[in-house]
Amino acid sequence: MFTDVPRVVRAAALSDAELAAVPLDPQQVVAGAPEVRVLPLHEAEQLEVGVWQHSEGVSTDVEADELFVVLSGRATVEVDGGPTLEVAPGDVGLLPAGARTTWTVHETLRKVYVVRP
Repeated sequence: MFTDVPRVVRAAALSDAELAAVPLDPQQVVAGAPEVRVLPLHEAEQLEVGVWQHSEGVSTDVEADELFVVLSGRATVEVDGGPTLEVAPGDVGLLPAGARTTWTVHETLRKVYVVRP
């Protein structure tokens, strides 16, 4: 689904089938059986853009520099040594590279992300 031409992706309305399942490392799963799905829209050396979804459950991650916009769902993101973020539709989040996070997803979370790898 990569393209170099302008287009619109109705990301909030994509079916789960349109996002590829990305297995979580079992060591990242803290509670539940969360499933992560992704639709990459652009990947380059300095920039990645896509749609990311995390079902209900709790998992950990080490972040890249990221800006995201929540399309649907709700989550609590605990940043080790930092704030606890409550995110919901319409929220814009910023995560610095190297941040260790714990994502507690209360309702399946879907977001558009822009990452500097």
